[in-house]
Amino acid sequence: MAVEIERKFLINPAIWQPKDTGVSIRQGYLSLDPYRTVRVRTKEIQESRIGYLTIKGKTKGISRVELEYEIPFAEASQMLDELCHRPLIEKTRYVEEHNGQVWEIDVFFGDNEGLMVAEAELKDENQLLLLPEWIVQEVSDDERYFNASLIKNPYKNWK
Repeated sequence: MAVEIERKFLINPAIWQPKDTGVSIRQGYLSLDPYRTVRVRTKEIQESRIGYLTIKGKTKGISRVELEYEIPFAEASQMLDELCHRPLIEKTRYVEEHNGQVWEIDVFFGDNEGLMVAEAELKDENQLLLLPEWIVQEVSDDERYFNASLIKNPYKNWK
């Protein structure tokens, strides 16, 4: 079974700047049950449009079961428009490498405007992670920063 091991960090936007145009992502949730979230996502990369259905188990530490399936873009879009909880998550994702580690940096907009989060997927929970200079604070254990939590309590409501 597939397992996702991920650490999540806030970044300093004064130091980190995008190096490319990134990937537009829309995502929503069919289920927000913490024991089994079901996410629908679309990605638009230049001319390519892809849909995904992802099932995630309960987070234990920084690990959880994750199963992801590619689905037709039109079907994913229909699920986002008609079936998912509101608000949807809207963000641009940038991918960078630092010291051999791939980082995914999400810049949120819509109801989560102003939030910028970097994630690093690891091979195991004890893997050494050298942090880029633009990292400010780890938030791996703070459920407010989980995308599924941003549906229930968007970043705009935090202030």
